[in-house]
Amino acid sequence: MDGRQFLHFMNVNEILVRDGLRHLRGADPILRQVIDCVGPFRLKPHSDRFGSLVRSIISQQISGSAAQSIRRRLERLAAPGRITPEKLLRFSSEALRSVGLSGQKQTYLRDLAGKVQRSEVRLRSIARRDDEGVIAELIQVKGIGVWTAQMFLMFSLGRLDVFPHDDLGIRNALRKIYNLPELPDKKASQRIAEPWRPYATIASWYCWRSLELPDFEDG
Repeated sequence: MDGRQFLHFMNVNEILVRDGLRHLRGADPILRQVIDCVGPFRLKPHSDRFGSLVRSIISQQISGSAAQSIRRRLERLAAPGRITPEKLLRFSSEALRSVGLSGQKQTYLRDLAGKVQRSEVRLRSIARRDDEGVIAELIQVKGIGVWTAQMFLMFSLGRLDVFPHDDLGIRNALRKIYNLPELPDKKASQRIAEPWRPYATIASWYCWRSLELPDFEDG
């Protein structure tokens, strides 16, 4: 993508986000208050698609700070340059263990690297597929499920209508901002999110950010 194409992409994306915010404000009065409290939408897609999946696998079932420490050590191990499939497959188990990766996560990362290298997962062209196609391609990889694939759609491909209903942060946010007595299940979460379509990603981002706000009350 040359500079002109990138600029065009950014302009188109900015227009879509603006339209999305207008839609959400009109469709959901409670979410409108959250948008006003949080401020501008700041989700910027990551350009390193392989790196995004590596980070997602590293982050599974550990704290954010622990995941960040492991990622930084892995980046130092891979330096100079980015973490690539070729580099990951060259690292010994001992080297990967030294940065804090468990045997299970090493298996997941090697499976990801191998499938990308063999073009079983085609990250360069994956954006041409629809959301369900992207998910179907990614969940071939050990350790990547639907939630991880949804995060990739949102944070790497910039898809604007993804709703990760199983995400605990989203469910906690829905309970908080809609003043629910308990965490909503899948059916209840999807019912709340239905008016957000086709901009569920934007709404989900505001739900996550709402957890950083003081206690939110409708009205």
